[in-house]
Amino acid sequence: MNPIPPNITQKNQDHYNKRYATVSIAGIEKKLKNLEAFLADATTTDTSWVAMFRNGFKDQLHGKKVLELGCGDCTLSAVMAGLGAVVTANDIAEKSGEIIAKINTEKLTKTPITFIQGDFLNRQLPANSFDLVVGKAFVHHLTHEQEAAFYQKIAHILKPGGEVRFVEPAVNSKVLDALRWMVPVPGRPSSLQTDKFKTWKEKDPHPDRDNSSAHYQKMGLRYFQEVKVIPIGFIERFNRLFPKSKTNRAFRKKAYQWEAKFPSWVQRSFARAQTVIFRKPKE
Repeated sequence: MNPIPPNITQKNQDHYNKRYATVSIAGIEKKLKNLEAFLADATTTDTSWVAMFRNGFKDQLHGKKVLELGCGDCTLSAVMAGLGAVVTANDIAEKSGEIIAKINTEKLTKTPITFIQGDFLNRQLPANSFDLVVGKAFVHHLTHEQEAAFYQKIAHILKPGGEVRFVEPAVNSKVLDALRWMVPVPGRPSSLQTDKFKTWKEKDPHPDRDNSSAHYQKMGLRYFQEVKVIPIGFIERFNRLFPKSKTNRAFRKKAYQWEAKFPSWVQRSFARAQTVIFRKPKE
């Protein structure tokens, strides 16, 4: 296994420790106290939640051993534990561990969450030990070499009947991707602002890599017998044009319903994101 290079690890640690320093435990607690209402809204409106919880994911969780890679602000880990899963969470950011510690101290979930801090590839975990391995917006932080090493280890620790489920950006159209970079979002300038964009890019922790559906399909088949990639968000992505509108969330919810009426090749070609599912690890 090739560990993540120290310079990349430190760059990501610094970036995400700063980002997660402001995470509200009260906000997580509010979601857990109103879990059904939160999920009813989030899993029909917010891309990462819709993509993660599609195809009966919620019903798979109770009593299952789940590993979340790149747990970040720990909301997903907390929700899964709130639904009865036995969750182990991993992140390179120390702040994520502090959030998990507060969740456990305040007993916000049905079962305590185990936190593993640092490089996952350097952690010794038993074979066939997890029913589910999940991650939201995690894999695209890895180089292709690191991604391969992760998949190899995940295949080792996943139970034979288990499932891997990642939600990742989808880049299947170079034209749409170029347009996406042109639209500024909080914390990221438009690519048309050449100097500012260059400065931002130098600090960005994401490596230059292939995030196409074809890439995830091909890479996954190296280590798993079954791979399924489900696109999402090719209409929903346009909500960014009116982020402060009162109708924004209503548009997003409707967009997922409209998308389902289009052929799969259209959905994949123009998707904003994708659910990547691996099953049946290869020996």
